[in-house]
Amino acid sequence: MSGKLHFSLVSPERELFAGNVDQVDAAGVEGDFGVLANHAPFMTALKTGVVTVRDGGSARVFEIEGGFADVTPDGLTILAESAVERV
Repeated sequence: MSGKLHFSLVSPERELFAGNVDQVDAAGVEGDFGVLANHAPFMTALKTGVVTVRDGGSARVFEIEGGFADVTPDGLTILAESAVERV
């Protein structure tokens, strides 16, 4: 799993995404940020916006309405107030 970030996106209804990815970009209340593998731990509130999940040459985009992001040594978890995948 070297070089990969474990990411989980959860809404009150269900888990929308879980897996190992290259990078996740999100809109924090204090500014946009990106998380890669081995990122320093932090927690922040999220504003309404998009979460972009990048793996290889592909990207998946989720629209969220607020929530929290928690980066730990185990990876990134986003708990969103609501979330849907943009298709």
